[in-house]
Amino acid sequence: MGNSMRAVAYTRSLPVEDPDCLVDVALPVPKPGPRDLLVRIEAVAVNPVDAKTRLRDDPGGVPRVLGYDAAGTVVEVGDAVELFAPGDEVYYAGARNRQGADAEFHAVDERLVGRKPETLSFTEAAALPLTSLTAWEGLFERLGIAEGSGPGALLVTAAAGGVGAMVAQLARRRTGLTVIGTASRPETVAFAREMGCHHVVNHHEPLVPQLHDLAPDGLAYVFSTVGTARNLPAYAETLRPFGAIVAIDDDATLPLGVLKPKSVAFHWELMFTRSQFQTADRALQGHYLTRVSHLVDEGVLVTTARRDLGPLTAASLREAHRIQESGASIGKTTLTGFP
Repeated sequence: MGNSMRAVAYTRSLPVEDPDCLVDVALPVPKPGPRDLLVRIEAVAVNPVDAKTRLRDDPGGVPRVLGYDAAGTVVEVGDAVELFAPGDEVYYAGARNRQGADAEFHAVDERLVGRKPETLSFTEAAALPLTSLTAWEGLFERLGIAEGSGPGALLVTAAAGGVGAMVAQLARRRTGLTVIGTASRPETVAFAREMGCHHVVNHHEPLVPQLHDLAPDGLAYVFSTVGTARNLPAYAETLRPFGAIVAIDDDATLPLGVLKPKSVAFHWELMFTRSQFQTADRALQGHYLTRVSHLVDEGVLVTTARRDLGPLTAASLREAHRIQESGASIGKTTLTGFP
């Protein structure tokens, strides 16, 4: 391991069609802090946060590395590391307020890291961390659903997307809830069912009559991954009194008053909150990821990796961002190794 490494970064906020929106760079290999692992990156996956950050947060000419889903091998540990050792295979989503993992080496707080599922390749594992954490925190922390609980109905929007697919899996296999997903194309409907949805409704048609047919007693929960503002009136109409919504999309002006008559609870879920604010319980993320690993190795959960674009370069990462921005991707897009 030398003093420099290959990475893909952005220096200006540019549309994905611009070849300069992501560029190949050489950067110093990061030095791990006291609780950090230095990980040799074997594979990464792309999420909406990558594209949103590239478009919204202009770094002013300074190379910023994205990448918030990674799997790799620990090559060095900080002086105060307690949980891992060199040679351990790990996976994680990391933190937005540090450089990302689209690089040969990456430094990450060990408390945010889980042990990679033994039955998955690095590529298959890289698809899981961010979506697994978002789904786990949203279902079991924000909504307060207990593992094994039920009956009742849960609606998850975009059930063929990265987060939606993990919500469907966890809800189907760790609770007794009836899982209703939204999807519209034959291939996304099939994938949503494969991931665990009992029923799939078409989000291009009015939701209320479809949901009344499937859950005549009303929804207990909604996990809203997209379209929260557009769908809020439908949620208000179809949720039971004292139901609950968790949302992960971006909208600061939601008309939440529509939820008051039924005393419906509304929660935000952002899996970066723990890392951004250095919360005392941030080691829960490493614990949750290791739980997910065990569930994968037991055959309870499966990877959502669906398309690998080969070695990580600026060109291949631009294509991954383009796919992500299209809004039509199924599961997760990954990149493996370097040229």
